[in-house]
Amino acid sequence: MTSGRTDADIYARAGFGHPVVRGQRPALLVVDMTRGFTEPRFPTGTDLTDEVRRTASLARAFRQRGRPVFLTLIAFQPHLRDAGAWLEKFPGARGLVEGTPAVELDPRLEVADDDVIVVKKGASAFFGTSIAALLAAHAVDTVVVCGATTSGCVRASVVDSVQYGFRTLVVRDCVGDRARAPHEANLFDMGAKYADLVDSGEALDYVRGLDHTGSGGR
Repeated sequence: MTSGRTDADIYARAGFGHPVVRGQRPALLVVDMTRGFTEPRFPTGTDLTDEVRRTASLARAFRQRGRPVFLTLIAFQPHLRDAGAWLEKFPGARGLVEGTPAVELDPRLEVADDDVIVVKKGASAFFGTSIAALLAAHAVDTVVVCGATTSGCVRASVVDSVQYGFRTLVVRDCVGDRARAPHEANLFDMGAKYADLVDSGEALDYVRGLDHTGSGGR
């Protein structure tokens, strides 16, 4: 690497980091804010109290504007035959079994009856699920991402969101991880290559400022 130049300088020279245009038909994607990830008593979890509460506020704003809210969770069958090779690398996920507290959505999210809940078996919200088709059905042009963990399922979902053709925003104070270093590194990289990083206040202003063409269902 060239001495005397910051990471930001290097990435800017390569052409990364151009801002994302905010669309008029966003959806909120809440990735794996289940108790197994948001509560420290679970081996796979950490304390994401603040992130969950800010996400709940953002979800309320989306609902008030008639914009869809999608929530994902990982849940394997008790025999774990639906888990695939991922468990070889991440055996801690053996506790993410259907019907157990670990796979319950965090109750502080205050999930609404018309929210869409999608069960997945891999890291990305898009892999092996109907998320991309559902977003298209709602004519979504921008995906706003919250969830856990920043370096894992959030990052995988953000990369796929862009690859499916959606403008993507990551709400930096509504995502969390078990350790600070991977959290910060992945925020930096997502912000450079795939998404705009916004805080929850900016995200709230964005959805509340939608004109009449951004409200409503399909």
